[in-house]
Formats: sequence, C-alpha cells, structure tokens
Amino acid sequence: MDTNEKRSVFGELLLEHRRAAGWTQGRLAEASGISVRALRELERGRARAAQQRSAEVLADALGLTGGDREFFLTVAKQGRRRNPALAAQVAATCALPAPTADLSGRESELEQLSAKVAEGDGVVAIVGQAGVGKTALAATAANLWRAEFPDGGYAVDLRGMDERPLSAGTALDRLLRALDVAPGQVPASEAERSSLLRMLLEGRKVLLLLDNAADEAQIRPLLVTGPGSLTLVTCRRTLAGLEGARWLALEALSDDGAMGLLARIIGADRVDAEPAAARELAELCGYLPLALRIAGNRLATRPQWSLARLADRLRDESTRLRALAAGDLRLRSAFDLSYRAVSPEARRLFRLLATVPGPDFGLELAAVVSGASPADVRDQLDELVDASLLQATAEPERHQFHDLIRLFAEERFEAEEDPGARDAVLIHLLGKAAEAARLFYPKATETGRFGSREESARWLDVEGGNWVAAHRVAARNGMHREARDLAVALHWYSDGRSAQRPWWEIFSLGAAAANALGDAGAEAKLLNFVGWAASVCLGDDEGAVASHRRALDIAAGIGDRVEQTWASIYLGQVLRLTGKDDEAFEFAKRGYELAGELPFWDGQTTARNVYGRALLNAGRHSEALAVHRAVLSDAERLAGDTYPGFHRLLKALTLRAIGDVLGDLAEWREAAGHYRTSRWLAWEGGFDALEAICAFREGRAWREAGAFEEAGECLTLAVELCAGPSFGALREQASAELALLPAERRLSFGPTEREGR
Repeated sequence: MDTNEKRSVFGELLLEHRRAAGWTQGRLAEASGISVRALRELERGRARAAQQRSAEVLADALGLTGGDREFFLTVAKQGRRRNPALAAQVAATCALPAPTADLSGRESELEQLSAKVAEGDGVVAIVGQAGVGKTALAATAANLWRAEFPDGGYAVDLRGMDERPLSAGTALDRLLRALDVAPGQVPASEAERSSLLRMLLEGRKVLLLLDNAADEAQIRPLLVTGPGSLTLVTCRRTLAGLEGARWLALEALSDDGAMGLLARIIGADRVDAEPAAARELAELCGYLPLALRIAGNRLATRPQWSLARLADRLRDESTRLRALAAGDLRLRSAFDLSYRAVSPEARRLFRLLATVPGPDFGLELAAVVSGASPADVRDQLDELVDASLLQATAEPERHQFHDLIRLFAEERFEAEEDPGARDAVLIHLLGKAAEAARLFYPKATETGRFGSREESARWLDVEGGNWVAAHRVAARNGMHREARDLAVALHWYSDGRSAQRPWWEIFSLGAAAANALGDAGAEAKLLNFVGWAASVCLGDDEGAVASHRRALDIAAGIGDRVEQTWASIYLGQVLRLTGKDDEAFEFAKRGYELAGELPFWDGQTTARNVYGRALLNAGRHSEALAVHRAVLSDAERLAGDTYPGFHRLLKALTLRAIGDVLGDLAEWREAAGHYRTSRWLAWEGGFDALEAICAFREGRAWREAGAFEEAGECLTLAVELCAGPSFGALREQASAELALLPAERRLSFGPTEREGR
C-alpha cells in the first residue's frame, strides 16, 4: 500500500476480518461476489465504507455473526455518513491565499526566497517592518510553488498584531481539522496537537504558510519540517530565536519597483504624465508597498488629483507620518478615504461590525448588529470588501477586518455610534449560545430556533470564537447574569468536548459572576464545573478538589442537596486520583446514597458508576459488577428518556467500568470485549478522551490474554489518541505496554510529545 494512503475505519476492520479468516482478496471476492478491485479500494480507504448491501454480503462471506456482525455493519453505516462537502469546507479554512494581483518589483526577492528554500531545512522566515509586503510575497511564492507539494498547501493567519493573537493551540486545531481529524479527536494540549500534526505529515510533501506571526513561541509548535516539505513564515519581528530556519529580511522596494506598483494601481498613463512627481511620491512613501498602495488608492479614488498634489501634501513630516505610518492609528486618514467612498449604509455596518467580539463573522452577526435585512447586509458586505475595508475569509460568506482597519472601525464606532449598541451582538451571542447548549441537557427536546441538536452543535462550533469572546466581554463589563447563565448552560455540552474550548476559564468566569450576583446556588454548581475542568482539561486534581470542597461548603450552607450530591460525586472521583482512597470511598458512597433524589440521566447514573469504581478499589468486585450492570440495564430500559448521543456516552462509560472490574479479576478476554464495545461507542460519539482510555485498557487486556496482535493495534491507537493535558501517564503506560509485546508483534509508531495525566 502507498505510504501516503490512510485506511478508513471500515477498511481497517475489513482487513482485520479477512486476515483473521486467512483469506486472500481473491478468495473473499469469489465468496462475496464483490470484485477484487472494489475490495482493494475499501481496504485502502479510497472508499470510506461499503454500501449497505455490499457490507451485508461481506459479513455473510466472512461468516460474521452476533456482535461481530452488528459491529461490522454499524461501522459501514458510519463511514457512509461522511459529508464530503463539509470536509472540503473545513479544509478550505486553511487554504492558501490568492497571490497579490499587483505584486511588483519583487522578482529578485522571489529568486532569493527560492534559493533559501533549496538550501535550508524546510523553514524560511520572511521578516521585515510593517507594510513591506511580507504576506504578498509569501502568498505569491506559495502559489507559484504549489505544484511541487502534491500532498497539499495550507495557510493560517496567526493574527500576530491582535491584542489577543491566535494561540498555537488554536492554529494547530485548524490545521488538524483541515487534515480531516474529527473535532472530537483533536488533542487538548498544544504539545499533543503539535505531535499529531507532525505524525500526520510525516513523509508527506506539504507547503505551510504561517502568516502574520507574533513571535517564536507561537510558531515553534506549528513548524512542519522534513524532506520535501516547506514552511513559510511572515512576521514583523526578526525571529532571531527560531532554530533551524533560513531568513529573508524583506527590504523596501527599489525605485523601479515602486514606480511599477504605482502604475499598476493608478494606471501607467498617470505615472508617465508626471514621472518626477511619481518618483518623489515613492520616496516620500519610503518605498514601502503598503504606503504606496495607500497613496495609490487615494489617487485612484480621486482621479482629478495630480501626483504632484499628493506629494506636496506628504512633504510635511507630520502629515506624512499621520497618513502613512503603517502599524498604528496614524493610518486613519488613508482608511478614512476608503470609508467615505462607500455608501452611508455600508459605513454604518462597518462601524457596527467593530462590536463583533471574535476574529470573524458571517451574515447572521452582520444582520444582528445592523438590524437590516439579510439581502441588504449581503450587498453592504460586498461593498465593504470591494473597498478593501473588509476581507473575505476562505469560509463562504464569512468576513474579517484587517488588523489596522479593525482599529479604524473601532474609532469610527466610538465617534459616531451609541456605545450601548455594543450590547446587541453580545446579548445575541450569549443568548443563542446558551439556547444551543441547553439542547445537550439529558432530557432536552429539539425546539426553538435550532432545527436539530446537530444544527446547534454546528453553530456553537462555527461561532465559537465569538461566543467565547462575548462571554469574556460580559464578565469583564459586569454582565454577570448573562455570564452566569451561559456558563451554566454549557455544562452538558462540554461533556466529551474537553479539548475544544477553554472550559476552566468559562466556568470560572461563570462562578465569579454568580458570586457577584449573590447567587450561591449557581456559584456552587459552577464551582463543581470548575473542578471538573481542572481535573479533566488541565490535569490539576488538587485544584479540582479545592473547587469541589468549596462547592460542597456553599451548597451545605444553603441547603442545596443537589449540589451537595454532585460535589460528593466529583470528590469521590478526584480524591482517588490524589491518592486519598478512603476519603474518596466515603464521598462516593455518600453521592450514591444521595443520588436517589436525582433523575436517572441527570446525575444518578454518574453517582452509581463512581460508587462502583469505589467498590472496585476496595476489592469488592461482585458488588461493583452488580452496581454497573444495574446502571447498564436501567440505561437500556430508560433509553427513550434521553437523546441517543447521551445514551451512547453513558453506555460507553458503564461498559468501560465493567471492563475494569473484569480486568481486576483477570478475566482478560471478557474485559477486552467490554473495552472494545466502549471504545467504538466513544469513537461513534466523538468522545476522544474516552476512546483513548478504552484503547489502552483493551490493549492491555489483550496482552494479558496473549492476543498480541490485537494488543499491538489497540496500544498503538492509544498512543495516537491520548488527548488532553491529563493523559501523559496514559501515553507512557501504553508505550510501556507496547514494549512488553514480543518484538515481531509490535506495530511501529512514530515519536510523539504528548503529555498529560
């Protein structure tokens, strides 16, 4: 198989069953009636899954029965659900930018850049002052060389000039998802994401453009090196501390290059008519491409102006700095010319878009801030893009400000709008995010403005940068009620999504808001959420214990039995992780006893499973099995009382718990079967952390049972999947288990830098 091919999950399963049967592809083709070519396509992953009838025929031919058959057909069904259009849309978010249409005078720099690429180790940094044309050169070079990188070209704007630059972790998330990593399988920690990116790109020829970087620390986790790959970086800083890189310090344009750029913008006839004025204008602009473009645009929007007139205005140093100093607000005069050239309606939208708290926005938020109809807003957005006051992103119908123009928009908002207008978009984002998140409550029904739970999840994903930013603004500006309500609403949505959002920050801001409101009940609830995030997302078990104890104290003080129960449940889990087994058992038992007052799906299931774990730790195996099996039985009986995704999660957790008890009894094959079912349920639901844990425990169980090939596959998968800052020990354990396998049974896997518990 080509080393660049990647099998689908169904392909791996088909190959596994065929090899277990000892059959060649030809024999399976003869038995099933499916061609050898089709089987080859399925096993190699070129076809993600078989059609239903084909999957059934293959299952019959392979003699699959019972659970094996059901699982085989389920995986085939899941593979067919893939949405190619959505995958392409995700990949487009990291597409290479189009080359600059009016790049001029950079032929020599392109040659230098090519030479550095040829002699370097795959990383070239284009550095220089603001406005020198770093991005334009990099984008042009990337597009010229695109064909030399058959495995893809990707770009990320690191937004280094933002008040809050794009974090390396967020950039890695975008790249991994563009590489077809499912959201639920993106690791939580930056180091793990970086390792996964390198593993995915190992042996591939890709081109990566990291544009507008803030500093070396932001870039290092993103670097793609290796034979045949190239990473281009643009930054205002020199990046002197970037190891193993080659640098191209981009200087200002030559005289001829500056003249050529002006001619492209305003027309060669105007430059030819006033050559002396054009050369003086280039000199006054410092030969900087951005300054020349600003000057050229001013002339282009004022065809009645002569070049000499603008040059005369720029001779005064104070006027020149105010008009052309790229990188601070003194560029506002040039921006104002573009701003005044658009319609009054577009200007108003431009001002109001400054209230959007996140990095980009779509038609929905633009309509919210303006109050205009979607059709009118779409026309106004197009007008602003044409005027270079907005940029279209790679995602359809989403836009963003250039760094400096956003500041100009803020200034115009402050000068011309009511400051209270900021509240409209904040209230919309906070309210809609809370409504979307509430659909993930155990007994929620799909009602309201979202057509389905899947639709609400998509909205929360697409607008994540905005509602997270809105939550921060709300907390900072004293919108305590809104900050509290959103944090409370997000609890069940956060389950299984520990790597996707800054949950500890979100819940901490919510708890602080509840405290400011004097809402002790909500504060206790949110402190329990803070403790969950501290342990699961940050690996801070001591911090988690402190949060849960505080929640318990507050809940006891106001007589809130529900939060006392939850605090006891959580302490029963996390105290065990800190080595306090006796105290953990007492809290787990207390939570179990109190949980009878809770609804089955809303706390009771968790309390019973935590108590089962405590019984296992105490060596009371039969009692532990009875508790977990009762939960599983009740979950099946009451499945209709919740939605399938939540039922799937609970079932996976309970099956894993049963596997733990069976493993402790050395019933290894039965334990492996439970772990396997739990792992696939976790994969189906996108619960990445649970999938990693089950893969490790299944692999260990197979090794103990002497099934070394199955063990190697599961343990290798565990190393790849260890997600979140709390799973470093798990990764180390999986690696240690692999080392225990006979050498010929081990599966090779590349080095990784995953860290965590």
